[in-house]
Amino acid sequence: MKASYKKYILNFKRPSGTSRGVLTEKETWFIILEENDKQGIGECGILRGLSIDDRPDYEEKLKWVCNNIHLGEEVLWNELTEFPSIQFGLEVAFRSLKSKSSYLLFPSAFTEGQESITINGLVWMGEKEFMKKQIEQKLQQGFNCIKLKIGAIDFDKELDLLAYIRSNFDAETIEIRVDANGAFSVDEALNKLQQISKYQIHSIEQPIKQGQVSEMAQLCITSPIPIALDEELIGIFGYKNKQALLEKIQPQYIILKPSLVGGYKGSDEWILLAEQNNIGWWATSALESNIGLNAIAQWTFTKNSTMPQGLGTGALYTNNFTAPLEVNKGKLHYSAGIEWVVDFN
Repeated sequence: MKASYKKYILNFKRPSGTSRGVLTEKETWFIILEENDKQGIGECGILRGLSIDDRPDYEEKLKWVCNNIHLGEEVLWNELTEFPSIQFGLEVAFRSLKSKSSYLLFPSAFTEGQESITINGLVWMGEKEFMKKQIEQKLQQGFNCIKLKIGAIDFDKELDLLAYIRSNFDAETIEIRVDANGAFSVDEALNKLQQISKYQIHSIEQPIKQGQVSEMAQLCITSPIPIALDEELIGIFGYKNKQALLEKIQPQYIILKPSLVGGYKGSDEWILLAEQNNIGWWATSALESNIGLNAIAQWTFTKNSTMPQGLGTGALYTNNFTAPLEVNKGKLHYSAGIEWVVDFN
């Protein structure tokens, strides 16, 4: 078996605002396996500034994986505990190599085009009018669950946006999720959550910064809005440590980004623990290309979750790969009639 890796820069169609600043491009890496005239490909979706494996030796580790591919998936995965995005890329690459087609990873009613995945419509941070325009577009596109990134503009303006949605659509018509990306201080968080709760919010992701376990646990008890842990899961290695975190905080939901929490295996571990503790969950992509999005979507479908998932649409970039993934009326579809076109040049 031969293994290699490639770096690829995805360019945003328009600068995209997050609580960590404005993004114009996204770096990603691919592991490519070749054996018996077959190819397997997996995306290592690192997010600089957020991924636990954002470290200077990242490329060196990818090179080591390719040089030691003979060790096999299981041994390598266990060696990559501190590199969850490479764990995911490796899992997908091996599954891809063994599959009939490089991109048909979990054959199902989804990949046959018979069923779809309900997703939330993501509204990016920006000035109030820009966010309002996005909200209107998502509603016109048939989404019945939208997610707003908050914490970057004036809080009163964000409340105005929530009021605007609720003045036109009740909670039965549109489910609203908000994501603070840890933007609230511990001292102000509860007061802000109380103000947001007036607008019948489904949940809030990561209201305060990760690592404040006792404070987050208290917030989960007192918050009028269900809390979903996101960044809090990053860098928590090992079953016992995961179990201890969930038992201490007792959140209402957790959010799984396979690229950030150790791929399929790491995500499955979180799901098992969540279900044991009566904690809800959904899966989210993390700005991967269509190759990574495809790998997450096919796996997510097999989990039979009834909640809207946080899967991207692949439409953010000018140079994404052509893939049979389409969004229609708030659902992600796999359109078998569209051929994959993957060119790293």
